[in-house]
Amino acid sequence: MTNATRPVRPAAPPPAPRDVRLSDRVRIVRNVLPPLIVLVVVGIELLIFQLRDTRAELIAHLVFYSLVGPAVTFFSVEWIAQGTRAREQAERELRELYGELSTSNGQLRAVQALMRDLAEASDLAELVEVAARGAVRVTGATHSTLTVPGGLSASARGETLLAAPSADLSALKVPVPGGGALALHFAAPPSDETQALAQALAAEIANGVEAARQRTLDLVTLFSVDQSIRAERNMRRLLSRITRNMAERLRADARAAYLSDQDGVLRLEYAQDFAGREETGGSPAPAFAGRVAESGKPLLATGEEARGVFPQAASVLGLPMRDESGSVGVLVIGDARPDAFEGAPVPLLAFMAGQATLAVRNARAYLYSEELAISDERARIAREIHDGVAQSLAFAALKLDLVTRQLRADPDRAEAEVRDASALLREQIREVRRSIFALRPVDLERYGLQETIRRYVADFGEQNGVRTTLDLSGSIHLSPGDEAALFRILQESLNNVAKHARAREVGVTLRGTELPGPATGRVTLRVQDDGVGFDPEAVSGRVSSAGGLGLTQMRERLEARGGGYRLFSAPGQGTVVEAELPQL
Repeated sequence: MTNATRPVRPAAPPPAPRDVRLSDRVRIVRNVLPPLIVLVVVGIELLIFQLRDTRAELIAHLVFYSLVGPAVTFFSVEWIAQGTRAREQAERELRELYGELSTSNGQLRAVQALMRDLAEASDLAELVEVAARGAVRVTGATHSTLTVPGGLSASARGETLLAAPSADLSALKVPVPGGGALALHFAAPPSDETQALAQALAAEIANGVEAARQRTLDLVTLFSVDQSIRAERNMRRLLSRITRNMAERLRADARAAYLSDQDGVLRLEYAQDFAGREETGGSPAPAFAGRVAESGKPLLATGEEARGVFPQAASVLGLPMRDESGSVGVLVIGDARPDAFEGAPVPLLAFMAGQATLAVRNARAYLYSEELAISDERARIAREIHDGVAQSLAFAALKLDLVTRQLRADPDRAEAEVRDASALLREQIREVRRSIFALRPVDLERYGLQETIRRYVADFGEQNGVRTTLDLSGSIHLSPGDEAALFRILQESLNNVAKHARAREVGVTLRGTELPGPATGRVTLRVQDDGVGFDPEAVSGRVSSAGGLGLTQMRERLEARGGGYRLFSAPGQGTVVEAELPQL
C-alpha cells in the first residue's frame, strides 16, 4: 500500500534582520557596557596579577588601556552613530515625501477649485477666462493662453513681473479635445508630471466648454419656445414651432403633436415626417402616444412600436403634456437612428413639454374667447339691427304707406313725407355702412400696428366724411395681444365719434417712448374730436352701439395688460380718449 505523496512546501525565507532603533542602542550601551567593562577589567587585572613581573604588568596595562578600551568605546559610539545616521536619513525621506504630498495636495485643491469654477461659469466667455487663470494656479506657469473654437480666447499671468511671455521661458502647448489649445510658459522646462497635469487640465477644460455650450443651447431652445408661446395664437403653428425647437435640440427629423379632444381621445393636431411633409387632421393617435399619456412620464419606443408612430423611425421619444385636469396631449420626436435619444436631456424636454401645455391651454382659451367675442358681436349686431335699422325701416315703410293714401288727397303733404322717408333711408344706409366698416377684418399680423392704423384712419375719414389727422412717432414694441387690444380701443373710439359726436375733425396720435435704465417705456394712443361731447358719468356703464365695448370694458381690458385708460369730455367741448400700454 503506497502512501499519497504530499506536496512539498517551499521553505519560508529567513526573516530580514530587524534594524535596532537608536533609542534601543543607547539603552543597550548604557545598561550593558558599564558592567561589561567592570567584568573585563577585573578579569584582566587578575590575569596580569599572576604574571609576577613588574615590567610585564606595565606592558599588559598599557596594551589593555590604550587599545582595548578605546576600541570598545569607538565601536560602541559607531554603533550609536549608525542609528543616528539612519534616523536622519529617514527624517530626510519623510520631509521629501511630505513636500511631495503637500505639492500634490495643493495641486489637487487647485484642480478641484478650477473644476468648481468651470461648473459655475455663467457663459462660455467667462469659462475661458476662468480656465486660463486656473491653469496658471494649478501648473505654476508664469503665463497661460487658452483658445477655443468660435474665436474665444483668454490669457492669464501668474506671480511674475513680465507682462507677456519672453524667449527665456519654456513653452508647453497642449491641444484641447474638441478644438483649441492651452499654451503654458514656465521659468524652467516642465517635468513629465507637469506635462501630464496640463493634458488632464485640457481634458477638463474641454468638458467644461462642452457643458457651457449645452447650457447655452438649452437656454436658446427655452427662449425660442417661450417666444413661440408668447407670439402665436394659431394652434397648429404653435405646435409646429415647439416641436421644431425640440427636434433641432435632439437633431431629430420627425415630430408630431397629439391633443386630447372633448371626449378625451388623443387625435393628431400636427405632424412632420422624415421627408418634411406636414400633416394635420384629427386621425387617432398611435398606441405608443396613448401609452405615454397614460403613464404621464417620458417614454422611449423602438422597433415595431416606433415604426407604428413614424414608418421610417428606429426610435421615438414621447413626452406627455399634462395639467391639473389631466392629460392635454403628447409630443413625439422620431429618428431613424436606434440610439438617437441616448443621453438626451429628458428633464429639459419634459420642462419644454410643460411649457407647451401652457401654450396649448392659452391658445384654447384664446380661441374660446374669440368665439365668445364673435357670439357677443353677433348678438350686438342683431340687437342694433332690431332696435335701430329695423325700426327705422319699419317707420319708413309706414310713411310710404301713408304717402300712398295722401298722394291724391294732399300731394304736398305726400311729397314732404316722401322726403322724410328718403332722408331716413339714407341715414340708415350710412348706419349700415358704418357697421360694415367697423366689422371689416383688419390684418394686424400682415401690416403691423402703425401701418394698420394709418390705413384705418384714412378709410374712416373717407367713409364718414370727417377730416382726419394722424401723428405716428417713436419706436413701438408691443406683443401681438397688446397690439390687438390697442387697435380695438382705436376702433371703438372712432366708431363712437361716427355714431354720436357729430364731429367735423378727429385727430389720432400714436407715440412710443423709451425710458432710461431698467424702466419700461410706454405706448400712448390719443383720439380727439371736436364734436358735441357728453357727460362721462352719465354713460360710463353703458355698452356703446358701435363696438360692443362700454367705457368700463375699455378700461378693464387695458388695465388687465398693465396699461391705463382715460377719457375727457364735456357737453359742447368734444372728447379726448387716451389709452396707454407698457412696451416690451
